[in-house]
Amino acid sequence: MHGISPIGDPKRLVVGISGATGIAYGIKVLELARKAGVETHLVVTPAGQQTRAYETDLDARDLAGMADVSHRPADIAAAIASGSFRTAGMIVAPCSARTLSAIAYSNGDNLLTRAADVTLKERRRLVLLVRETPLTLGHLRAMTAATESGAIVMPPVPAFYLRPDSVEAIVEHTAGRALDLLGIDVPDLPRWGE
Repeated sequence: MHGISPIGDPKRLVVGISGATGIAYGIKVLELARKAGVETHLVVTPAGQQTRAYETDLDARDLAGMADVSHRPADIAAAIASGSFRTAGMIVAPCSARTLSAIAYSNGDNLLTRAADVTLKERRRLVLLVRETPLTLGHLRAMTAATESGAIVMPPVPAFYLRPDSVEAIVEHTAGRALDLLGIDVPDLPRWGE
């Protein structure tokens, strides 16, 4: 698979959900990864759980059940905290400004940020769906620092060239593009020119 570290596992993905609005993106990444036959490891921050309660009808158990394995954010001894646990990479969707900053400056204070740091140090793909607007200079500097460390900053900006007919279609396209960046092919995903 293009762009995947040779020591990574293209059939295993870490998904982080932090406390920014847009949990629909993380949920859709989990759904599409399952459709693509990829094993998912999920970690949701406490703020991410709070957003889940605001933005969905899912309870914490429902969200955890969407992943193959769900990890507690305080469990820094979880498999995804080790570089020897091979993955295709990690997607943080949504990625709050706080989580972006922690990742940009290697502050692994919870399992999500530790797993992101491991992804970077192992030279695997880390995709951050940063959900913040407007942006301050501090946000832009954190995006630059994260990019310099190897992350891909991918704000979930809608693509209208496919003429989406629903919010669901917009979310699906963005989640599918994030998976593309890790070399994970989702069957039947609408693509330009296909």
